[in-house]
Amino acid sequence: MRCLAIVLLSLAGVLPAAAETCPGNPDAIGTSRTITVDPAELPRIGTIQYRRTLPLNDHEVVITFDDGPLPPYTNRVLDTLAAHCVKVTYFLVGQMARAYPDTVRRIYNDGHIIGTHSLSHPFTFHTMGEAQIAREVTGGIARVKAALGHPKAVAPFFRIPGLARSGTVESYLADRSLAVWSADEVADDWHRGITAKDIVRLALKRIEAHDHRGVLLLHDIHPATALALPTLLKELKERGYKIVQAVPPGVRPKVLPERPETMVARAGQGWPRLLETKPVTQEIAAKPAKHRKHAARKDRDERLAEKLAKKKSKPQTAEVERGFFSFLQ
Repeated sequence: MRCLAIVLLSLAGVLPAAAETCPGNPDAIGTSRTITVDPAELPRIGTIQYRRTLPLNDHEVVITFDDGPLPPYTNRVLDTLAAHCVKVTYFLVGQMARAYPDTVRRIYNDGHIIGTHSLSHPFTFHTMGEAQIAREVTGGIARVKAALGHPKAVAPFFRIPGLARSGTVESYLADRSLAVWSADEVADDWHRGITAKDIVRLALKRIEAHDHRGVLLLHDIHPATALALPTLLKELKERGYKIVQAVPPGVRPKVLPERPETMVARAGQGWPRLLETKPVTQEIAAKPAKHRKHAARKDRDERLAEKLAKKKSKPQTAEVERGFFSFLQ
């Protein structure tokens, strides 16, 4: 009977996670199971914008991270995930993957799934023609594949920057068998001045208001997010939640070899344009925004991002809900 149950679960695209403890952390939330996401069966994911999302059970959460990698914040996030034995899904920007290929390989070798998030993270996908969309989508995938060194290491998952969808974008991605990921909940961790405490509060409030389950969107490029993650995982466990990892169908390499040398980002390379990094502290939480503002003067897409960031940076209260994403509906 046990063998029959495993076969039935496999056919349903759901595999039970191996029963194991988290070394060195008996209180870790861990990863309870994996769920296979086939773009042919679930081409659009996330109730912020779509009717369907992942088939999660009560008190199950899938965690995703956008915009990276960006040391040292991505490294701090990875350290926390490893300490709590949590597996997540990353949506990487092509320019950032090119700038920090060693971090990309660490993400993969730590057991996380890697999807893509465009080449340069423009906020104008909803106004683009197919030729521009193709450059951003295929360019981003190519950069991430190059950083990983293995074509099958990249999942057929794509998240549109700013969730700025359009029929043209969605059709293009569907024609190329790429699942479009939106989200079910956000924690507003891109807002200027938001604290780690705010991120935890908003994430938990919105998950609990959304039937106690869902796909949570975070950003691994912000120090406040890195600071918030340990508390968020602790709170999720205390409230009875389980972490689920979404994986693509098919066979992927288990481990990728380390690169012999570390590539360093050159000036003007990568989004956001942060080249000098310091240890994560609350005191430097505003540093990335300063650099982004400086870069915005040089680049049209960054100017658009700056304007959008200003819209999203209004003072937060307990009543602030989906905010920026409301205009995308």
